Amino acid sequence: MLRFKNSAVVDTIDSSTLSIRNEVVSIPVKVRRLHQEKKPHRMFLIAISLVLLGYFGLAYLLIPFVWRGYSRWHPALKNCPTITETADGHPGDPINVGLIGDEGEVNRIIRSAGWYSADPLGLRSDLKIAADTVLERPYVDAPVSNLYLFGRREDLAFEKPVGHDPKQRHHVRFWKSTELDDMGRPLWFGSVTYDKRVGLSYTTGQITHHIDADIDVERDGLFDDLTKTGEIVDARFIDSFHKVREGHNGGGDHWYTDGRLRLGAIDH
Repeated sequence: MLRFKNSAVVDTIDSSTLSIRNEVVSIPVKVRRLHQEKKPHRMFLIAISLVLLGYFGLAYLLIPFVWRGYSRWHPALKNCPTITETADGHPGDPINVGLIGDEGEVNRIIRSAGWYSADPLGLRSDLKIAADTVLERPYVDAPVSNLYLFGRREDLAFEKPVGHDPKQRHHVRFWKSTELDDMGRPLWFGSVTYDKRVGLSYTTGQITHHIDADIDVERDGLFDDLTKTGEIVDARFIDSFHKVREGHNGGGDHWYTDGRLRLGAIDH
């Protein structure tokens, strides 16, 4: 057995042992103190995380879900015809777009998108479009023929010229619904098509514009223009709006679609 004769050595060992014991005892206290110092910081991070989670849930899940219900079930969608008619009762161009807003908002956003209000039909406008077509002069607000929905001709008509030749143009007609949504806003049903050339009607022999068959390209092109204005709250597709997905209009032109209506609400 090891014995220490020098008491100073013994005292030094005892002191060292006591110091080590004190340090060991103090470790949990320090850990708890460090844990308590970090707790407010951690709570702050948790609070920020919850706020961000709530924001993303609201902005990207709840609001789009509510909008889908709102836009899909506008009361005017329940009984809307999907095809327009000519004055003599023949099928016209299909409905493929819709805007929710008042008349002023529709006029504002269409013009902001680079489209022009079409001139009304009349002798002056008829002679002008005939002359401009022959001479290939631009006519940015040339008239469009009347089509009918809900028993009346279009309420608004717009066009977007292509180059300087009025034979080719994008054009859209709108009909205002009588039904209003919960916000008191009507739905404007639209038919947008592309006039690719002028020729004789296949059904009547009259001079007319012939449309391109792919009406979905025009539907999406119009909404691309509208979206760029920053005034569309949201845009949604209404699936299976058209049960019959191809046909011929009053001039005998073939058309086809994927069956979807594109619908958007205009910002107040």
